[in-house]
Amino acid sequence: MPEQNPFDLAEGDPFGPHTLPYGVFSTADAPGLRRLGVRYGRHVLDLAALPDALPDVVPAAHAALLGAATLNPLLAAGRPVWQEVRAAVRTAVTDPAHRTAVAPLLRSLDDVTLHLPFEVADYVDFYASEHHATNVGRIFRPNGAALPPNWKHLPIGYHGRAGTVVVSGTPVVRPHGQRKTPADAAPVFGPSTRLDIEAEVGFVVGTPSALHTPVGLDDFRDHVFGVCLVNDWSARDIQAWEYMPLGPFLGKSFATSVSAWITPLDALDAARTAPPTRDVPPLPYLDDSATEPGGIDLRIEVLLNGEALSHPPFSAMYWTAAQQLAHMTVNGASLRTGDLYASGTVSGPEPGQLGCLLELTEGKGPFLQDGDEVTLTAWAPGPDGARIGLGEVTGRVLPARDLPAHLTEQAAGERESAAAN
Repeated sequence: MPEQNPFDLAEGDPFGPHTLPYGVFSTADAPGLRRLGVRYGRHVLDLAALPDALPDVVPAAHAALLGAATLNPLLAAGRPVWQEVRAAVRTAVTDPAHRTAVAPLLRSLDDVTLHLPFEVADYVDFYASEHHATNVGRIFRPNGAALPPNWKHLPIGYHGRAGTVVVSGTPVVRPHGQRKTPADAAPVFGPSTRLDIEAEVGFVVGTPSALHTPVGLDDFRDHVFGVCLVNDWSARDIQAWEYMPLGPFLGKSFATSVSAWITPLDALDAARTAPPTRDVPPLPYLDDSATEPGGIDLRIEVLLNGEALSHPPFSAMYWTAAQQLAHMTVNGASLRTGDLYASGTVSGPEPGQLGCLLELTEGKGPFLQDGDEVTLTAWAPGPDGARIGLGEVTGRVLPARDLPAHLTEQAAGERESAAAN
């Protein structure tokens, strides 16, 4: 059977000329050489080779950016360059006059290895879904207020660990840590027994900002390059014991999975939508009533071992990505190229729209078992009825690793002491 023409996309392909997400790939013949690519259908366009192939389309000034081994130089170049490169790529894959030159630069997805597309500078995770925060509050505080008193006044968030952000397909090893239930006399140490997922959307910062200079709502597009899917894995039992009185730490920092493709923010223009009606007026620096619609109509699907588990709607998020960025910098904190900030768990108002097992099981479980594989996919409406695809993010749970004997012996001793008391 002859190989399919890479320019002939199937009808409704979510990775057509309106999407064009960026990634980093290598090939079997040069596994140590990482190159920038743009996804087009089931192929990857080699960006490093594009300036030489189409010198009249791709400015020579961008050759160094496109020849890098990571997206960071392109991210740092700023929005005018992002737009120039995106326009050139679209011309390259859609203009029939360029097919002869471009065809050799298209590699089948089956023949490449995808890598973490950018070097993560800082990682921040928010808690921006009112439905998620309310559900979790009811589980943890059945006799108290579901939402904390500050929740509708500011986007709650915490700083995570950039070094454990991993690309889709990277296995997730069940973490060890302390855990304690209300019935336990003392904490015990061992593998998490309540391993969970969090279906989230991430935003990748390109243009940095100066220290002590807040980034306003209107500057969102000048700083944020694109969007990716995020699974912020959570060890609920470790988290429940350690977050008194501070925030998430070891229950979160063992792994955060991101998709291999970063969808440019401009690809989602047709999906912009108004956020939910707010019943508490935000302070001026968060007041987006006079700005462009800050919500994004992303339809997420969560699959567990290939079976659809839920369909969280990102359009239901109370706090927008622009508000999160404004809040994250209002104290003078600076942005760095490669910063990643995530929305927090995406959940909607319906039972089939919940973004984590904690909510789906009302805290009772079951939670993830060894060998379970979780995949997040998403799409957004594009222009003229097109679909904009976001690259999937997948992770398989591996068993906890054996620890040095002195750690396990200490844990055993603590358990025996607790039982004796």
